[in-house]
Amino acid sequence: MIKAFKMTVYEGQEKEYERRHNLLWPEMKELIHSHGGHAYSIFLDKETRTLFAYIEIEDESRWAETADTEINRKWWDYMADIMETNPDNSPVCTDLDMVFHLD
Repeated sequence: MIKAFKMTVYEGQEKEYERRHNLLWPEMKELIHSHGGHAYSIFLDKETRTLFAYIEIEDESRWAETADTEINRKWWDYMADIMETNPDNSPVCTDLDMVFHLD
């Protein structure tokens, strides 16, 4: 299953967002993989500061379980100062609907 969603990074924080992801914690990598996430990519539209995320997951409910893990919540807290977040520090995400796919 493919998931895509968008988020927003604060103005002037684009490089810091990229830096933090380039240094992604080993625990976060393990969490993503252990919950069936693969081929995770995030793209930045520099004009709008919109982040477009793409991930292949094995199971929607298994993937949803990541939100309730200690390491994921720690990551959200770590990222909250540079991007739009909800009151619990989860990123403000808008799911995107697939309209075309070609293998």
